[in-house]
Formats: sequence, structure tokens, C-alpha cells
Amino acid sequence: MAAKLPLVLFLSSLFIHAALAAFVCEDLPNDVCAFSVSSAGKRCLIETMAKNNGNVEYQCRTSEVMVEGLAEYMETDECVNACGVDRKSVGISSDSLLEPQFMSKLCSPNCYQKCPNIVELYFNLAAGEGVFLPDLCERQRSNPHRAMIELMSSGEAAPGPVTSEEMHAAQSPFPNDIAPSPF
Repeated sequence: MAAKLPLVLFLSSLFIHAALAAFVCEDLPNDVCAFSVSSAGKRCLIETMAKNNGNVEYQCRTSEVMVEGLAEYMETDECVNACGVDRKSVGISSDSLLEPQFMSKLCSPNCYQKCPNIVELYFNLAAGEGVFLPDLCERQRSNPHRAMIELMSSGEAAPGPVTSEEMHAAQSPFPNDIAPSPF
């Protein structure tokens, strides 16, 4: 009887694991894959795979990108629409941050304040480009064109043109507006 106890415990653990089925990206259909998060807290993404006949097949895969505090999550259609993302997008890329129409939707209150999963993803993508998403969204609301220029230059864009009135209004660090000799 004592020899059968380990076998019974092992089989019980298998049944419990099957009953508590894990949320695995590879098991998701492609139409809900993108913007989902597995049981392990890793982002799901769609990847392409070339078949022997030359056709391309799309498959849901688990990425190595971890999401803190979120697991077993499938993004809602409301957030997908509000944020302007596409469930059919392949991979994870920051390229969409350069599109003014996308940024307008991502920074909108309906997305930015109600869809933390998508915002967190793009927050991290922007950080990878050296940009702070909240600042980018603020600039997007005030001057969308300027926000794109700054992002394209990773935040190192030169300041805009200055009028002669602004130049004269600026305080010179030198007395009598005479710059010191360079030598």
C-alpha cells in the first residue's frame, strides 16, 4: 500500500495540472493572439513561418517579453479599437509610434486611461527608443508634428525656429551683450 502512495500522488498532480489548464500562447487562435498575456506573464505575438510549399503560415507564439502584474489576459475588442492596434500585427515593433494617427489613438483618454496592457507595451517600446511615453503623448496633444520629429531623433531634435523678437527677449549671459573672446 505504501508503495502505491507516490504513484497516486503523481497521477493526482497530473489531473490537477490538466484541470487548471495554463493559458499558453501557442494554443490561442491567431485572431486573439496579439496583445494577450500567457499564464507565465509573457506577451503573446504572431510570427510568420514559411512552409515547405512556399506559403506563409501565421502562428501564435510566446515572446520573452514579461508583463509585470498581468497574466492570463486577452485584450478586449474595445481596447484594440480605442488604441488603434491591429490583432493581425506580426511581432512587436516600435514603428507605429512614428504614425501620427496611431499616436493620436494611443494617447487618447479612451486608450491611455482605460487600456493598461496596450499602454504598458508601448510605454516599454518607447523607452527602448529613449522616449518617455507620457511626455510623447503630451507633445502629441499639443504639437503632433513636433512629437514625431523628436521621436525620430530619439528626443534629440533641435529646438524650433526662433524669431528675432525671441532672441532679443532672451537674457544674454554676457554683460553688454558682448561675448567673450574665444582665445
